[in-house]
Amino acid sequence: MEIFGRCGYGTNSLRPQLRHLESTEVSMPTPQILADIVRLLIQLLPAMALLCLVLAGIALRLEGGSTFSIGGSFTRWMLWSVILVALPQLLLWFSFFGLPVPSSAGAIGTNWLAGIRNDVSTFVSTFIVSRLTIVLAAYFVIRAVLDATHGGHPLPSIVTAMFLLAIPATADLISGLQTGSRFAAADILDGLWNYLAGRIMPAAAGLAVIGAILNFVTHRPAMRLIAAALGFLTVSALWRLVQQMM
Repeated sequence: MEIFGRCGYGTNSLRPQLRHLESTEVSMPTPQILADIVRLLIQLLPAMALLCLVLAGIALRLEGGSTFSIGGSFTRWMLWSVILVALPQLLLWFSFFGLPVPSSAGAIGTNWLAGIRNDVSTFVSTFIVSRLTIVLAAYFVIRAVLDATHGGHPLPSIVTAMFLLAIPATADLISGLQTGSRFAAADILDGLWNYLAGRIMPAAAGLAVIGAILNFVTHRPAMRLIAAALGFLTVSALWRLVQQMM
């Protein structure tokens, strides 16, 4: 300050300039590489959801095949697939809360990042889903034959093989249930419940009847499978009954 005083500049004249510099905010645009990385991660979400479905199919057989644990590996992988598909819509909650969210729409401007996105998507769709899951389903069919040979039930492995073969259709179903709103994740789960109750449960009831017939022929207990078939056919009515009781 003594130097400024000697040069003729008082400290009082510098204070407004310092305050102006402190209060000035410089807004910098997001670097192109960072914006492209965000777009890359967003555009790879459908491929990662397909991987979650493959892992869910494997976890289904580990948990029993014909049944699964609530909160187990199968339900976790299915939930992750839904979250990954609906993640762009879940980010809308930050805008709803007043927090700025950078836009992730548009094409990737960096060539090598766009190449990574194309390569990863092609690898997941053409190798893992179109080829590897079919091989896994075939091995589970062999496992069903071996289970029947050793006196076990082949249904768990058959159900797992059917789930693996239906992964592309399941991915299309999850994508088709999107609503585009910030409630997209809940809407997808609600749509999956309706599809499960209206389409999967009647088919499961038919499989339970077939299993009951096989058990009756081989002199095994069959009444529990008949009861399961009745429960599968009336699951929507049971749910409405529970809602009316509350």
